[in-house]
Amino acid sequence: MAFTDAEKTDIRRFCGFPAFGGQPVQAFGHRFYQQYGTLEFRLNNLQASEEAVIRATYLANLQQLEADIVGTRESLDTDQAAVWTHNKREQQDREALFDSWRRRLCGFLGIPPGPALGDGGLTLVV
Repeated sequence: MAFTDAEKTDIRRFCGFPAFGGQPVQAFGHRFYQQYGTLEFRLNNLQASEEAVIRATYLANLQQLEADIVGTRESLDTDQAAVWTHNKREQQDREALFDSWRRRLCGFLGIPPGPALGDGGLTLVV
């Protein structure tokens, strides 16, 4: 079964690509990157078993991880309560786990991470 538009949007987003847009012809932007074309080709031509892996393993986990990051806002004001001590790096730890899974999805699809995800290394601007 082919991916729905919502699933494709999530996959693009999780892989670090910007919104697709609704214009049929745009002579600029991410649509003309080779990796973006590869991503679109793969999304439209995967085997049913590969789509099942993406739905069950990647989309399900990434959606939950993303929700968990947003959920950390509930405990950002607590530093210590009774014997419980808040992990001050909770949000950073969750974001690192989330980005790790995003990169795994890119690896499964055989594409490099998109511009919003980057390569995960250090970037110096001179």
